[in-house]
Amino acid sequence: MSHTTASLEVFREEIRAFLAAELPARLREKTRQFLPLERQDYVSLHRLLDTRGWAAPGWPREYGGPGWSAEQRLVFEEELGAAGAPRLYPHVNMIGPVLQKFGTPDQKARFLPPMPRLDEIWCQGYSEPGAGSDLASLSTRCERRDEHYVVTGQKIWTSYAHWADWMFCLVRTRAGGKPQEGISFLLIDMRSPGVRVRRIPTINGASDLNEVFLDEVRVPLDGLVHKENEGWTVAKYLLGFERTGGSSIATCRLLLERLLSITASGPAGGTQLMENDVLRARIARAAVRLRVQEQALACVLAGDVAPELHGIEISALKLHGSELVQELSTLLMHCAGPAGMLCLPDAGEHGDGAGDAGLELESPELRALGANYLDWRKTTIYGGTTEVQKNLIARALLG
Repeated sequence: MSHTTASLEVFREEIRAFLAAELPARLREKTRQFLPLERQDYVSLHRLLDTRGWAAPGWPREYGGPGWSAEQRLVFEEELGAAGAPRLYPHVNMIGPVLQKFGTPDQKARFLPPMPRLDEIWCQGYSEPGAGSDLASLSTRCERRDEHYVVTGQKIWTSYAHWADWMFCLVRTRAGGKPQEGISFLLIDMRSPGVRVRRIPTINGASDLNEVFLDEVRVPLDGLVHKENEGWTVAKYLLGFERTGGSSIATCRLLLERLLSITASGPAGGTQLMENDVLRARIARAAVRLRVQEQALACVLAGDVAPELHGIEISALKLHGSELVQELSTLLMHCAGPAGMLCLPDAGEHGDGAGDAGLELESPELRALGANYLDWRKTTIYGGTTEVQKNLIARALLG
């Protein structure tokens, strides 16, 4: 569906007015200061948006979404970012579309209705200690015994597993042959006996990553999505949604906003920063790259991509977005001066911490920048490493 400029502006004003009136100040503050979000933060945001039917913006109406066009979705994303809202909980637009395409009627009826409101939290059981970039080499074992699958293995880097009620998980149901051909896609209740979660402290002081140990976990047969041994098809479909979410546009916009603010009046030299030709050129280049990323995402969401590029455009989005986050955060660190060198991972819990370091922060919005700068080194790893994305693009274009 195509919209006139006037109709999109009316739509934009509706979103903007709602967020201005209803988005809690604490969520704005956490987002703008790059502070870690808690489970209740995500739940509050989703339930607020659900009052207008906006909590799953990419879903069609038949499954409880708004049925928006690509243009409307982009406007919505822009206004969320401009209002200082956190990004939506990522797994809603990962497992949700998977169940809409591959789920049984019973799976759709059971799992889709509570998902937009986060009445149940999901996590993703893909990576393993020996199978990260080479996901098809996963070894978590799954055997069928009577009316259950029995799963034993380990998952790692599992975001939000300590909150999760359910995990969508890749398991090996057949050995031998091509590795991709023996994988199945299961839905696992995290309250099942044999599931153990151990949190992994990260360099920025957060603990949203986890190890998940699965010891003879029994999963009912109706927990299988699609067909046994054909889970790789499901996994690839889901990765497309994960990597589109990895376009990182909202984060990049916020970083660029902070960068422009600091270079205009920041603690590392005020307006003199923008008088530096090299710095000004780097910032301009990053701003242009962000605009390119926005246009590329618009093309992907609208399906306006040349046939020969089909499939690799998502890899390109993820690759470019993750590198742009790192470029902008590096520039911001350089321009923030001494404040940028602080690493205050507990800033959200115990004040800004700057006093202990003998430094008064001129911009409290930078108090967690150093911690997040370190954490953002992972953007070129999660969701498929830079090297994997480049290989996918090269094979498609040169093969």
